[in-house]
Amino acid sequence: MDRIALVVGVSGITGSNLAEELVKQGWTTYGLARNPHVSLEGLRPVAADLLSPECLSAALADVAPTHVFFTSWMRMETEAENIRVNAAMVRNLLDALAPKKSVQHVALVTGLKHYLGPFEAYAKEGFLPETPLREEQPRLDIENFYYAQEDEVYAAAARDGFTWSIHRPHTVIGKAVGNQMNLGTTLAVYATICKETKRPFRFPGSEAQWNGLSDVTDARVLAKHLIWAATTEAAHNEAFNVVNGEYFRWKWLWKRLARWFDVEPVGFDGTVHPLEDQMAQDGPMWREMAVRYNLAEPDLSRLASPWHTDLDLGRPIEVMTDMSKSRKLGFTVYQQTEESFFNLFTQLRNDRLIP
Repeated sequence: MDRIALVVGVSGITGSNLAEELVKQGWTTYGLARNPHVSLEGLRPVAADLLSPECLSAALADVAPTHVFFTSWMRMETEAENIRVNAAMVRNLLDALAPKKSVQHVALVTGLKHYLGPFEAYAKEGFLPETPLREEQPRLDIENFYYAQEDEVYAAAARDGFTWSIHRPHTVIGKAVGNQMNLGTTLAVYATICKETKRPFRFPGSEAQWNGLSDVTDARVLAKHLIWAATTEAAHNEAFNVVNGEYFRWKWLWKRLARWFDVEPVGFDGTVHPLEDQMAQDGPMWREMAVRYNLAEPDLSRLASPWHTDLDLGRPIEVMTDMSKSRKLGFTVYQQTEESFFNLFTQLRNDRLIP
């Protein structure tokens, strides 16, 4: 049977890497975004606003996917607004597709805020889970837009009869421009600025993150995981953590990242040094660097998301995830984390996003 994929959020880190893998595997692949400026050969772009049911119905009039991969979200001022907006995006999309009766499986990408709490209470006392994080851990007793998105998928699945999978990556490492959470590119830009200004490449986060164990999710691993769960019967109607498959400590990795950029690494010195503060005045200088080095993106805010990197690296506990559930069902893809970063940095340089 023909497999027809609809990737929602195709311009982001997760969506773009997923679309590339789907096309490579021979799927008919549609990519939906508000402005789907994706140059991937073989991708069929769909421009639509997820908050407009009328726009969605028109944009999807001739699209009847068998598999939907939802990788999109919008950041709002409060968690109540996050819930209202992000739940509506999932609901509107699945409502628009329901009359077609074509959807067999829906995969939803959320993340570790499922365990750590929403932005307003992120990794705060009273919400600190036991690690390694496991899928069996219950929801926190607090509002969370990830829970609202899940509930929309569950309700539509009960109504329309499709299967589902929930995917909870840790920090996703991969290339994208203009997205809201991008630790890998943020660190690349920060290191580039440090080299240009001869500033030290200072670790911005907490002692717990510096010394503790951590993991991340390569966008290519996540893409393979999404397709695996969508096409593996034993993985249907399940939630999964998904990470590279190894643990590391930032005090080990930081020196290696610094060596790649030829900058001086400075580790945790007893004080948190948020990147939002360190990079607050760097926008004009980046524009000058873009001219000097002929870079493709002069707007620093479209590359770096220091607020999100500060959230990740400022957590008061070590955070790592358990992959046993996926492993037991047959998903064995592994990625060395050091290479995830180096591959990203090379791609950014090749695409003239860093000098």
